[in-house]
Amino acid sequence: MVYATATPGKTRIGWIGTGVMGRWMCQHVMQKGYTATVYNRSREKAQPLVELGATFADTPKAVAERSDVVFAIVGFPQDVREVFLGSNGVLAGSRPGMIVVDMTTSEPTLAQEIYQAARVKGVGALDAPVSGGDVGAREARLSIMVGGDREVFEAVKPIFECMGKTIVLQGPAGAGQHTKMVNQILIATTMIGVCEAMLYAYKAGLDPTRVLESVGGGAASSWSLLNYGPRIIQRNFEPGFFVEHFIKDMGIALAEARRMNLPLPGLALAEQLYVALKAQGYGRKGTHALMLALERIANYCPPGATTPPPSPQ
Repeated sequence: MVYATATPGKTRIGWIGTGVMGRWMCQHVMQKGYTATVYNRSREKAQPLVELGATFADTPKAVAERSDVVFAIVGFPQDVREVFLGSNGVLAGSRPGMIVVDMTTSEPTLAQEIYQAARVKGVGALDAPVSGGDVGAREARLSIMVGGDREVFEAVKPIFECMGKTIVLQGPAGAGQHTKMVNQILIATTMIGVCEAMLYAYKAGLDPTRVLESVGGGAASSWSLLNYGPRIIQRNFEPGFFVEHFIKDMGIALAEARRMNLPLPGLALAEQLYVALKAQGYGRKGTHALMLALERIANYCPPGATTPPPSPQ
């Protein structure tokens, strides 16, 4: 099968999932000259894209019928399955020569299942989860980790370049998702370190802003520290990435690790702390809200700080 290289003004894109990250990702592609058909379960979340010229469709199937390349970034594996493989899903409205791209962080085995189902219909499929959070999505500098066939990857790469800075084909179907699991394992234990360090700084009576000036440029620095440290100081725990979605990701990674007979005790600890955070009502806050769970364990809140109310569950 020959897949046409994506071209502005010619290639029609479909976009499913217009939340915290998807809205910006799609917007960047549209601003580069691609026409878009969009779908989101909550139609109002797609309105900013409609106002920019996107067409709203009532189902993922209808999106596929009007598109050459369809992207999706939704919440959970069951959502991915319904969006691509359901009776009103993308593949139900596909045709030979199309390409479908799942940018959700999901299960490697599901990525392989979608790839095989698409192949039967003459459709190219990629799994392409991303890292960079809401900031990376808004600034079009995401890291995109891709699994699938090289010819399909090369056809879609011009669109990936509209929303990301680091774009790497990792291997066959499922390899993108496995790479994202590596990313999430790194973030999980790093976030424990960030929040514990901030808690220590407060308890020691230090000025946390000055502390960040010193440690943010040294060996202890990390993306999480530099991006989430200031938010923690500001007591801004709104999501760049939802706690409940991170718990889902860690669950996938732990399940894959068990399948490989691989112990990951640091990840297991992080998952339990985040499950506790969700139980406290913060499942719809950002991953840096782990600070709140650690404060509760320590029975300590920084002087003058206010604890945000639990998010709706």
